[in-house]
Amino acid sequence: MTVRKRPAVSVPWVALVAVYVLWGSTYLANRLIITTVPPLLAGGFRFLVGGTLLAVVVLAVAGRRAFRMNAAQFGTTALSGLLLPAWGNGLVALGQQAVASGLAALLIAAVPLWIVILRAVTGDRPRGATVGGVGVGVVGLLVLVLAGPGSGGVTGSAWWGPWLVLLASLGWATGTFATTRLPVPPNPFAMAAAQMLTGGAILLVTGTAVGERLDVAAVTTVSWWAWGYMAVVVSLGAFSAYAFTLSTLPVSTVATYAYVNPVIAVLLGVLVVGERFTPVQLLGAAIVLVAVILVVVAERPRKGQSVMAASPP
Repeated sequence: MTVRKRPAVSVPWVALVAVYVLWGSTYLANRLIITTVPPLLAGGFRFLVGGTLLAVVVLAVAGRRAFRMNAAQFGTTALSGLLLPAWGNGLVALGQQAVASGLAALLIAAVPLWIVILRAVTGDRPRGATVGGVGVGVVGLLVLVLAGPGSGGVTGSAWWGPWLVLLASLGWATGTFATTRLPVPPNPFAMAAAQMLTGGAILLVTGTAVGERLDVAAVTTVSWWAWGYMAVVVSLGAFSAYAFTLSTLPVSTVATYAYVNPVIAVLLGVLVVGERFTPVQLLGAAIVLVAVILVVVAERPRKGQSVMAASPP
């Protein structure tokens, strides 16, 4: 009699868990970095290092042809580099000076809701359930924003913090949406490397222009480790895992990161740095997560269709 071995845990599911954890941890890592590093310079150096490392990997695996792109593809890459790493991550880092990392993650969870609105504005007709989910999400976001920043970020609890992070989520949504409508390079890893290099350069120039300066002696060991983690592990590991899961799992399954990541971010913020949330904020968080779940479920593809997944910071 032949004894069947139990199948090992599926590699794509392990990769999806990696996406959950790595992207969910970025908000806490950001908070640890900007305690001693100016936020725009922190993002600039992070993306320049991460983009360079990813470019080296792509060159080693696929050669220089992977970076060949026509003018339209280059334009899309540059635009998405501005909207995703520069606008999206830059404003998140600025907002986290006055916003708890968990709250920032919950506000960034609005990205799928923004994308539905952008689709409607450009002539697409989202499903009724999708529109309902967006409506619920708007209520939740208003509760979160009007409830204030709670325990606050690294330098206080300013009223503008949540609004700035919400504006960052609009940048991420717009950049993601644009890449689905405009010509893109055939190699997604080469595009990601170019996006990071573009965004990193913009953040570095902007940070320097507004007077940010890096005091190397003042950077703590914790900030160095978090900075390296974001530049190397998150930039390379998270995107690679995300691309792998998209090629092996249903997109609707991969899109669950949109409501898993904020939960991980909130838990890490509470457990590691002692962030606290008011009952009103917890209510707003629950409403936002329910809305994102409604939208993701409503957008599950019919036969022959695919849905659009948005990458977080």
